[in-house]
Amino acid sequence: MFTSLVNISYFCDLLSHTQGHISYYVTGKEDEQPAVFTGDTLFIASCGKFFEETAEQMYQSLNVTLASLPKSTRVYRGHEYSVNNLQFAVTLEPDNLRIQKKLAWARNQWQAGQATIPSTIEDELETNPFMRVDLPEIQERVGCKSPVKALGEIRKQKDNWRG
Repeated sequence: MFTSLVNISYFCDLLSHTQGHISYYVTGKEDEQPAVFTGDTLFIASCGKFFEETAEQMYQSLNVTLASLPKSTRVYRGHEYSVNNLQFAVTLEPDNLRIQKKLAWARNQWQAGQATIPSTIEDELETNPFMRVDLPEIQERVGCKSPVKALGEIRKQKDNWRG
């Protein structure tokens, strides 16, 4: 007899980094935190480059689909870019103490040879500039008047940033 220990859902329409990108959402028992495996869509304090998709599609994937998950959802990303991403995030929000604290933690983890996963949806909503584009101060900081345009501009800046 087989007993299911977890429930796995996948978002096959997370159009963002590449066409057909899939993320997995895993839930367990009621007292366990859910998890999402985002591949190259959502990183700690960043998102994937736009290879085949648009800022609008990335906005929908990050700020509608993933942001709607429970805040306690653990986030497992595809690559280790956390320190670099957080350094960039500080340039956009130099007064955001959560970003500063997470950057210090990520540096310590890196120096100790430890991973910086998991994050949580709550952490990303507070430290990831790509998930904070609905905030007027972020839009103003990058000279845009809409969340989607701000997301596109931030991605462009990140692509050219050499920190």
